[in-house]
Amino acid sequence: MTTEFDAIRPYNDEEVREAIDSLLHDRHFSQILKGMVPLPLGLTRGLLRLATIGIHSTLGFQLRFMKPVVKHILRKCTTGHSFSHEGIQPGKERYTFISNHRDIVLDSAILDVMLHDAKFPTTCEIAIGDNLLIYPWIRTLVRLNKAFIVRRNISRLELYESSRLMSRYMRYAVQEKHENIWIAQREGRAKDSSDQTQVSLLKMLAMAGDEGTAGAIKSIKALNLVPLSISYEYDPCDYLKAEEFQQKRDDASWKKSKQDDLINMKTGILGQKGHVHYQTGRPVNEWIDTLAELPEKEFFQALAQGIDTEIHRNYHLYPGNYVAADLLASSHEVQESLKPYKSHETHYSSGDKAAFEAYLKERISKINLPNKDEHFLRERLLTMYANPVFNLEQAKS
Repeated sequence: MTTEFDAIRPYNDEEVREAIDSLLHDRHFSQILKGMVPLPLGLTRGLLRLATIGIHSTLGFQLRFMKPVVKHILRKCTTGHSFSHEGIQPGKERYTFISNHRDIVLDSAILDVMLHDAKFPTTCEIAIGDNLLIYPWIRTLVRLNKAFIVRRNISRLELYESSRLMSRYMRYAVQEKHENIWIAQREGRAKDSSDQTQVSLLKMLAMAGDEGTAGAIKSIKALNLVPLSISYEYDPCDYLKAEEFQQKRDDASWKKSKQDDLINMKTGILGQKGHVHYQTGRPVNEWIDTLAELPEKEFFQALAQGIDTEIHRNYHLYPGNYVAADLLASSHEVQESLKPYKSHETHYSSGDKAAFEAYLKERISKINLPNKDEHFLRERLLTMYANPVFNLEQAKS
């Protein structure tokens, strides 16, 4: 393998055994294990070492170690999960899945399980921001889990060079390594669940090729982009996001700490999600040529809108989403683009409404702020669950 990508790539297969050993001897990782597994630390380490015997590849690590963990989470923390992938099939092609972002850890991990269960020949390499790699053991773990690193908080010049490197790496991973890739449609999660693709991210994807619209189309086609919609019935981090909205409202300088990030990760993984659904949209290669006559700037805007339409159109809505939309519409003036507003009462029962109202009350009760603004927090929570409804309706119009 070329050494060009050493700073960002996942582990090569020949590096896996050493990486696993270093992880098992990391003191902070051991402390995390001690808090999660009700066994003496030495026994826990021994069981993990036994569980990883014979693993000599990143795919082997995913299937032997990560897949059982994710399956356990799906059993304990969801009421069911489903995967619809009519537009793509297992075979020789590899895909770059570009999705909305619901969970820092699980979005790609659940996709890997679903791909493997659906008999796709390999899982995904994962784009992950280095801002999340707050401890050495996290960096080791994600690189074992086929993650490549996206650099954050760097100068403009460094960003340009880093983006070019990542663009080249992704093209190399799909075409030369024959790997699938997962990448979020934007940096960070959409706190209000109104999922929009970042134009700058699409420009990064095209940087490995020539300039101009024709060059961009060729580069994007090489990645075989597939929009992917990730739908949670309940977002375990919804109350943390609402809390963050108020903290930022009340203090413009407020920023999350490392501890806040860890709490979000743990809550997202172990919190109850209800039903979870993944659905692929039309592959971008099927329609990108319709944008070929656009100037480059307009091309990227149209490409982002096309991906958004696919993600919004394929979002799986639950009764709570429709209840939230109606409650939000009744609480303040509806956006002009949504008028005339039509009730969604046919999509839920009185029991569904009562259950969602009780859910909102329970989530707000978990927020502990000195100047807790319950009206504002309720409105933020309603918006999170209502936006997928509004986006789907606009995508279909």
